[in-house]
Amino acid sequence: LHLQQAIMQWEKLKPPEPDDPMCCCECDLYQLGCCCNCEDLDESFNRWLKDKPSTSGFQFPVFGAMVDNLEISMIPALLMLPLLLKVAALHCLLGMIVLTALPGLVLWYYYATHRKKRRTLFFLTLALYSLAYMYYLFITEILPRGDISQLQVCTVTAGMIFTIVSLIHTKRGPGFVSASLHEAHSHSQEAKKESTQVNNGSIQLGASPSGTPAALQTPKEALRAKWSRCPVCKIMRPPRAGHCRTCGSCVQRLDHHCIWINSCVGQANHRSFLLTLSVFVLTSLYGISLVLCSLCPRQYLMTALFYCPGVYSQSSTALCFTCAWYSSIVAGGLLYLLVAQVLNISFNVTEREAQLALRNKTGQSRLWGLVVDTGDHIV
Repeated sequence: LHLQQAIMQWEKLKPPEPDDPMCCCECDLYQLGCCCNCEDLDESFNRWLKDKPSTSGFQFPVFGAMVDNLEISMIPALLMLPLLLKVAALHCLLGMIVLTALPGLVLWYYYATHRKKRRTLFFLTLALYSLAYMYYLFITEILPRGDISQLQVCTVTAGMIFTIVSLIHTKRGPGFVSASLHEAHSHSQEAKKESTQVNNGSIQLGASPSGTPAALQTPKEALRAKWSRCPVCKIMRPPRAGHCRTCGSCVQRLDHHCIWINSCVGQANHRSFLLTLSVFVLTSLYGISLVLCSLCPRQYLMTALFYCPGVYSQSSTALCFTCAWYSSIVAGGLLYLLVAQVLNISFNVTEREAQLALRNKTGQSRLWGLVVDTGDHIV
């Protein structure tokens, strides 16, 4: 009996197989389950169960993994960004060099430190810290100049808060496919089929799951009613659903996995994702216009970003002008993403479907490559 109990305890605490990774919340230390969804924590728990020493130098491996993860995520946001922006504010030529090389430096640091990680808060931390840092400079440097009214400050503040709120709503989930989804769909289709048969007064032979006779069913309706089994998840998924290798789950009407929000964009959060992009772009453009009007009051708004005499005479104005350029680059990239998303919606195609069509050579690029016409306009 004691041997059987010891075997059961070992089966519960034995190291996981390579194809069966154990999550930290599956251990007996359930009070640490709130730290789940982190590969470093899982690796530390496995090392602790195997009685192997920690590689981080901390007595508690879980705490060491959390500290290591925070250091990797926060160093580029807290140190590199303000330092590089201050260097770029020293001279206009330095500004051109730093702002041009900044995307490459960020990507290099990301691949050097996060190459083996599937999910990471690196880009999300960088984006939120950039937003907070730009707002801090706006309040401490631009507002004391006296060129900004209280209504304009409230507008910028409301836009920033609205962006964060919509981002939180987007992070709630893209709409993952569960095993119960297919069962609920089957029950609803059976109920719809029975009600149709009762209304018609006869049993329709060869009817499709949607209640439409097979002979009268259009190809678009047949595609809509077709469910497929995911080769990875081994569950039935609805049409237009896709498996995300980063999240490790199937998502309903998967569009893409966005590294900036560390989440997939699918059926449940696509609208809030577009809302986040729209509010952020509008708030950024409005804030940039206020900064340029304050720093270069004698220049037109369209030309102030390229020619603003005397802006490098003071370090504070030079830093704000450099941050305006940085915000313009970020806003331009997100504006391109927003336009591409709107065009995909107008063609009724997701980003995943567009990439698959290009890979299989079944789609055509239109509007200078901004959108891919797959030819399948599924409602």
